[in-house]
Amino acid sequence: MKSYDKAFLTGCDENQVWMLKWFVENYKKYNSTPLIFSNFGVSDESLEWCKDNFHAIIDMSKTREEGWFKKPRSMLACPSKQTVWVDVDCEIIDNIEGVFNKLVSDKLCMVEDKPWTRRRQEKWYNSGVVGFIDKPMILHQWCKMVQDQPTVGDQETLHMMLNPITQLTYIQDLPNEYNVLRIQVDADNYRGKKKIIHWTGKKGKDKIRGMING
Repeated sequence: MKSYDKAFLTGCDENQVWMLKWFVENYKKYNSTPLIFSNFGVSDESLEWCKDNFHAIIDMSKTREEGWFKKPRSMLACPSKQTVWVDVDCEIIDNIEGVFNKLVSDKLCMVEDKPWTRRRQEKWYNSGVVGFIDKPMILHQWCKMVQDQPTVGDQETLHMMLNPITQLTYIQDLPNEYNVLRIQVDADNYRGKKKIIHWTGKKGKDKIRGMING
């Protein structure tokens, strides 16, 4: 597989593929960096569409992880030196290529999940957008943990691995604009910059369906 200096990465299975065309169309309105797809298990028809709309495809359909637990392994397998994973339920509304200037070595670069931080009374990070250079050790550790001790979701598994000190060691904060959460928009009166809106949960998916159906 061809290697890339920089790439954005996304992925899904057949249950989420209904959002994929919407995601790609939004991405291509504003961005031209190579876009790579991780196949969690989509239909042959969906895969043919992906071959025409992505620079490369990673096959994760037969790995032992299931669903979103395939994300860390996808990141590890991505053929790029600088990589930014973006969940398929993220609405890209601007050029996001400046995020590569925010990446630092040996860390996962993520936006604080402020609604969860407030709710849980401890700092959380949202795994809807994750940037990194090369393949840092914490990414290898995260990949192993979702195999050995998967907990609720990939985000929760990563959080379980870390304490406040190791968070500082292994995670670099990205500006909120690169992953503005639905709850921030709908309930928290967010008024900051927005480049990516992450439509989480059932309410978020209903919002995406509304946008797709016009």
